[in-house]
Amino acid sequence: MAEEKTYLELSEEVSHKFYEVIVNDTQVSIRYGRIGDKGQSQTKTYPTPEKAKADAQKKINEKLRKGYEHAVMGVRQKRPVTRRQTTSSVSTAKQAPVIWQFASGAAAFGIFIDKERCWVGNQNGQIFALNHNGKVINQFKLPDGVKCIVADEDWLYAGCDDGKVYDLTGKVPRVSYEIAENVDIFWLDIQDGILGVSDAGGTVAVINHEDESQWLKKSSGDSGWMVRCDEIGIYHGHSQGVTMYDWEDGRKIWQQHTDGSVLFGWQEEAIVYAGTSSRKVYAFSKKGELGSIYQCDAAVYSCAAAEDGKFLFAGDNSSSIYCFNESGERLWKLGTGCGSALSMQFLGECLYIVTTDGSLACINASDTAIKAAEAGNVPTAITINAPPVVPTSVSTALPTTSDASSGAIVECFREGSQLRMRVVSDGYNSQWKVQFPKDIREEGVRYLVEEVRESSRGGFYRAYGEIKKLVVAVES
Repeated sequence: MAEEKTYLELSEEVSHKFYEVIVNDTQVSIRYGRIGDKGQSQTKTYPTPEKAKADAQKKINEKLRKGYEHAVMGVRQKRPVTRRQTTSSVSTAKQAPVIWQFASGAAAFGIFIDKERCWVGNQNGQIFALNHNGKVINQFKLPDGVKCIVADEDWLYAGCDDGKVYDLTGKVPRVSYEIAENVDIFWLDIQDGILGVSDAGGTVAVINHEDESQWLKKSSGDSGWMVRCDEIGIYHGHSQGVTMYDWEDGRKIWQQHTDGSVLFGWQEEAIVYAGTSSRKVYAFSKKGELGSIYQCDAAVYSCAAAEDGKFLFAGDNSSSIYCFNESGERLWKLGTGCGSALSMQFLGECLYIVTTDGSLACINASDTAIKAAEAGNVPTAITINAPPVVPTSVSTALPTTSDASSGAIVECFREGSQLRMRVVSDGYNSQWKVQFPKDIREEGVRYLVEEVRESSRGGFYRAYGEIKKLVVAVES
């Protein structure tokens, strides 16, 4: 029997995927993924060629009902990917007091620090979680480079160069959002399950909890390296400055010019900061009023604030880091010793940076340690090497359970051409949808979720933690 091959693609505003079915006698091979990637594959053997062909056709029909179309492989191309072109020279400033330094293995943009863990994501797609002593306690491997790691209440997400945003709150990464294939993503941020995306062309887009585009706006500049979200709006940094948009409809609320392109953004409750190529960090109130301007000695790759702007930290492209007071006065400048800081975060009395040489460094930013460093007295940093790389842990496979005594039960159902999720456990609004990974949804299947939480803005739920497929127990 001749081999039969069917190749399908789904190309929409926020989804660009392929699905290939190959029937060869009694074997059916399935390959699927994002257009331009190798994807994942699986093969199943059937008792007869007729059963193999019947099951293959069933799978094809399911995809056609979801909006997939017959296509020719290779016509659509893989998504464009632009990484910030970075340079890093050795700082001439005195050495900062680095406590420990973790070598991730490649240049790193992704960082998130809380009281329990220090996360770093690099351009090899590796994500490591360390404790505050620098010990590696977890790691993931994503299919492409990590652009950023962002927190949204108790959820943690990684934006990836493959156009997907992965939820890191479970034991394995799950795909939460998929960005359109033709969007050259520069940066991402999330607020209450709503995703903000900035791109190479200066467009900012908002994608809702169902992974559907809500609105798109073109700012006056291009190269949108900054997007920050809060409960009232989106702050977009680009080559001409910073623009604020309304969450609901994308209406422009204010715009401020900056000297030089915005290369990085940070926000506190009342202030948004923009680091620029003109060696300055600008502070704007959330109403668009210009505040302090912080002068550095080279282009600013990253910035972060402490205690709602009491101190402002910045990292330049010459491997130096700075600290300013609220009024813009420079308090100190020191060298990192491990490359230029591409992202940073301050917590407690420590400044954490991820750098061009792939380091995650913990720097003692206390007054005592800084004064000692300025006098030339620094501790010997503990150096930690990355452990062996684990196999790619992104998977659509789910554990199963028949025990629904804990957690919440959600059900997948069809609404028009889309698969939606609703809670069927008692005590929840059955009319509300549930934000839930799209690539593990199966019509009619029920799942046990560790927790289902109401979104802060209301109107939908969010799945949190581990997900298992619920199966009916067989009586013996």
